[in-house]
Amino acid sequence: MVESVLSKFSLLGKVALVTGGSRGIGRAIALGMAEAGADIILASRKLPDLEVVAHEITQKGRGALPVSANIRHLPEIDGLVKDAVSEFGHIDILVNNAATNPVFGSVFDIDERAWDVTMGLNLKGYFFLSQAVGRIMRDKGGGVIINIASEDAFRPRVGAGVYSVSKAGVVMLTQVLAQEWGQHSIRVNAIAPGTVRTRLSEVLWSNPVILEQRKNSTALGRLAELEEIVGCALFLASEASSYVTGQTILLDGGHFSSVRTSLSAMRG
Repeated sequence: MVESVLSKFSLLGKVALVTGGSRGIGRAIALGMAEAGADIILASRKLPDLEVVAHEITQKGRGALPVSANIRHLPEIDGLVKDAVSEFGHIDILVNNAATNPVFGSVFDIDERAWDVTMGLNLKGYFFLSQAVGRIMRDKGGGVIINIASEDAFRPRVGAGVYSVSKAGVVMLTQVLAQEWGQHSIRVNAIAPGTVRTRLSEVLWSNPVILEQRKNSTALGRLAELEEIVGCALFLASEASSYVTGQTILLDGGHFSSVRTSLSAMRG
């Protein structure tokens, strides 16, 4: 019997680890993957917030393990992965989503601590968690890693210079891991969202002037909704994307292309 197209989007029997799973994009992806059939390990610093999401997942009939972990720190990465394997035996999907942008302002004013905190979570954490989980996937025969990047990786946002640098690093990390680990049947891709209504981006969309400018410079004329990020993540996590690796999907409603078109028009 020929497998149906829709069945390729199923995550039944899979185990997914989602960082930053207590809110925003991470929470939405975790719930979406649970609905598609996966058991979920949730990681972030605050366990009570994770436990709320874990309860939502169990209400969907899937297993959930909330783990308090700051992936800036390697010992906590090791503990997270050990807890996950102890509970479920394996990890099929890793979603590197936890991120921070502790300061907005000129790069002239960024101090070492702000740099280290941003890079430690947004890039170092992604690298070493991918390394730890990648070893498990290699030994099991394959897996999927999804990195959450940002459109700021391609067009730096004024006031978020270090964040933009970190996310550009995530795009290259995605390509490096995909190139090296393809031989182990590990696929690695990234999603680069535009502005989504989350707590991390609230400083942008809560400003009426910035919000209107953003809408006017986006082909679809609106911000992204969380479920639109989820749809892309489910595609990349499932067999529906079995020949996709090393790619970064720019999920920005046409903002990047609209800005380039406007600049070309002004120059022309």
